[in-house]
Amino acid sequence: MPAGDLELVKLTKRYGDTVAVDGIDLRVPAGTYCCLLGPSGCGKTSTLRMIAGHEDASDGDVILSSANITALPPAARGTAMMFQSYALFPHLSIRDNVAFSLKMKGVSKPERYAKADQMLALVDMSARAERLPSQLSGGQQQRAALARALITNPRILLLDEPLSALDPFLRIRMRAELKRFQKELGITFIHVTHSQEEAMALADTIVVMTNARIEQTGTPREVFNAPRTEFVARFMGGHNIVADGEKKLAVRADKLRLERLNGSTPPHQAVVSGIEYQGTIVSVGLASEQHGELSAALPEAEFYANPFSAGDQVSVSWTPADAHELAG
Repeated sequence: MPAGDLELVKLTKRYGDTVAVDGIDLRVPAGTYCCLLGPSGCGKTSTLRMIAGHEDASDGDVILSSANITALPPAARGTAMMFQSYALFPHLSIRDNVAFSLKMKGVSKPERYAKADQMLALVDMSARAERLPSQLSGGQQQRAALARALITNPRILLLDEPLSALDPFLRIRMRAELKRFQKELGITFIHVTHSQEEAMALADTIVVMTNARIEQTGTPREVFNAPRTEFVARFMGGHNIVADGEKKLAVRADKLRLERLNGSTPPHQAVVSGIEYQGTIVSVGLASEQHGELSAALPEAEFYANPFSAGDQVSVSWTPADAHELAG
């Protein structure tokens, strides 16, 4: 295994009779930004915590750079965890928060402060080194938490829903910063999120989880354009599930074409159930006896050149190349 690669082998976590993670296998190459994506309760956070050593694995192995780290304590793994709440000490300055782990290792004050100041400069927080966490904005607290995690020089940074506490505008800005930090540092980031948009914006590799298992792994484009299962297609959003004989197909909403019925009987029909203006596109909700609820995403100019209204009967079509067959 190349240096820095992470491998999970049949990794399992049980809480009594509940299986939170069910024998998953995953390899994350060194230097990858990997997002574990899925709904609440799918097992993504338990997986992250087993990698960190904050949860014991019930079975299976965590292997980093060919070394089995499954039984090692968190401080001996070469990983660092950035928690959802940031978990900054409220009574310590930001410099002391960042330097805290080095203090616990017995590093002298001048040395640990020098290293802390280096990390604060990296995340553009030097001017706020003497402030308390309560004197910082949410984005600034996140940068401080990131500096504190990075001061241990980890091979893998583990991030548990790091953007969930931020407002939407700041969340988008911090996404760009996280991606930049990861590229500049060249280390592996493993980031837990339930946001499809966040995962697609950040990840080199997305791992979609449900019911304690991995449903699909791939690049954002692979997972979005070629969902393997109905769950992945629905969870990633922007897809319609349509029947074709005994097969199920995923067709992206922006690939559906709508036309008013002109007396013919097309293969696929629907009734317009709702219209939502979304800026560059207009989302047209459809009710189909054959396929259930569908949605079409039409370019704004195209829609308003010949707008539909609720109750209109329409034909629905797509090209074969735009239909992706689902497993199962």
